[in-house]
Amino acid sequence: MLTAERQKVILDLLNEQQTVKLKDITEATGASDSTIRRDLDLLERAGKLRRIHGGASLRRPASEELSMGEKISKFYEEKKSISRMAADLIKDGECIYIDAGSTTFEMIQFLADKDITVVTNGLSHMNALTELYIPTYMIGGYVKEHTRAIIGTMAVNSLKQFRFDQCFMGVNGITVEHGFTTPDPEEAAVKRTALSLSQKKYFVADSSKFGEVTFSQIADIEEAQIITNDTGQLLDPFRKKTNIKVVTS
Repeated sequence: MLTAERQKVILDLLNEQQTVKLKDITEATGASDSTIRRDLDLLERAGKLRRIHGGASLRRPASEELSMGEKISKFYEEKKSISRMAADLIKDGECIYIDAGSTTFEMIQFLADKDITVVTNGLSHMNALTELYIPTYMIGGYVKEHTRAIIGTMAVNSLKQFRFDQCFMGVNGITVEHGFTTPDPEEAAVKRTALSLSQKKYFVADSSKFGEVTFSQIADIEEAQIITNDTGQLLDPFRKKTNIKVVTS
């Protein structure tokens, strides 16, 4: 198969699946791993895809954001492992902030036996937390229909009355140069406020978030720790700037 034909197969797979693994590309093209890696490098330099650990993902506009339902269905097992590790960091008696997001939502199932108080801006989170009888405060503000997050100036002001032992944040993109980013400036403002009110700060992120940059910066990379399932060499530059906790099972 010629280079142009292989690259067309790669882009067709990405258009169908949004994210594709290296082994799936080699099976579809019959090419070796090294050949496909070269193709992915060329396509990334051309701005047609984004390399991630173990494969590639389709580039999205910086302001585009998936709905909560779409986010939950992607990388579900990875998110579950990350959220379990994050929940293990929480101690009885703590007051914590759980940000709206699909990975942070998965944390809630692991909090049932903990004596904690939670503040959140996630409507879906509120329902799950109260079903487990976890004392929960919901901040006020504008309801973002697409992600079921509470955002806006009222949300920021509502959040400022609290102080947290730890916060666990969702994120859409992480790079060394641009830090933690999200498509919506108003949601970024809420996230920044929660970080400023927390003693310990964590972003929970599966491997697809690394190397991605979206419209609004939340914080520089040094400002928070990262909990992820990514074990690749792509993490090396990040380790020089912040602490990374990697899920091992």
